Amino acid sequence: MTSKHTPEHLAWHETLEIHELTAYQSNNLINFKMSVNDIKDTKLHALYVEAIKSIEKNLKELLQYYPEAPQCYHNRAVGVDMTAFYAGQLLGFAKTSVRSYAIAITETATPRLRETLTRQLNHAIMLHAKVFNFMYERGLYPAYDLNQLLANDVKNANTALSL
Repeated sequence: MTSKHTPEHLAWHETLEIHELTAYQSNNLINFKMSVNDIKDTKLHALYVEAIKSIEKNLKELLQYYPEAPQCYHNRAVGVDMTAFYAGQLLGFAKTSVRSYAIAITETATPRLRETLTRQLNHAIMLHAKVFNFMYERGLYPAYDLNQLLANDVKNANTALSL
């Protein structure tokens, strides 16, 4: 139930969180679908199939919120060029690396290890910047255009779901 003071759309911050979840899951879904048939261990294969089905369900549910984003967006035709997928996968890795190193540093008591992790964190930050710039320069990550950002999410999620 919404009051007269509650907007009929999602808040900006929650829209961006949905973007992050959709982009991350879409890239991983493509990766899992590309890998699942190479997995020979039956239990691991079953886990991949379960993950694929779960992510597909998640994406279908999240996509339902996109029409409620603060601004309208337009669907784009789905292309076959995988550059965006591979760049997004690398960007996701870089983001996760930065977060993981930052957390690990807070748990480090040994000064020499802290120095090593800090150096590696700085390299992860630089990799993230390079990958982001690569994507931004090619229009693959329109960070300053919310409408295009959300349109890319829809395109990528639909690509992942259609595989």
